[in-house]
Amino acid sequence: MQVPPVRIPTQHALRDLALLGLTLVLWAWDTSLRAQPSSALSVGVALLTGSMTAVCGYLVHEWGHLMGAWAGGSVVHLPDSAASTFLFRFDSDRNTREQFLRMSWGGFLASGVSIVVLLLVLPLDTGAARVALVLVATGVAATLILEVPPFRRVARGAAIPTGAADRSAADEG
Repeated sequence: MQVPPVRIPTQHALRDLALLGLTLVLWAWDTSLRAQPSSALSVGVALLTGSMTAVCGYLVHEWGHLMGAWAGGSVVHLPDSAASTFLFRFDSDRNTREQFLRMSWGGFLASGVSIVVLLLVLPLDTGAARVALVLVATGVAATLILEVPPFRRVARGAAIPTGAADRSAADEG
């Protein structure tokens, strides 16, 4: 089987780096406002900072899926626009069960690593960190509910699912 070329979704990479940069700026702003912990501005910035940190965690998860797909030599379809919800679409007709499992593991591994990093680097006694961790935990719960069951079914021999993040021959007709 010929391994497809790796094409980086440049628009998404630039978008996601900009979001990461914005999140880091928000963390700096949050740090500067901690002297006034109960002001409306500091609370708002903490909420925004924690929320953007969780968004970055989601993006890391999605890039992990893409790296897993690349590592497995999967056929993926990149979106035309950075406004697309998904970073890529997994071709469920052209890829194998093993490729689906590798793509899935990439996202799971990226999420696990990002959680460890967040726990190590965030100032856990701050409102922004608490918001981030609650939202990240919610994202992990969503992953457990939405992604683990299909992963387990495919690992046990079921067909590769076709859903919103997947692409099949029917999508090309």
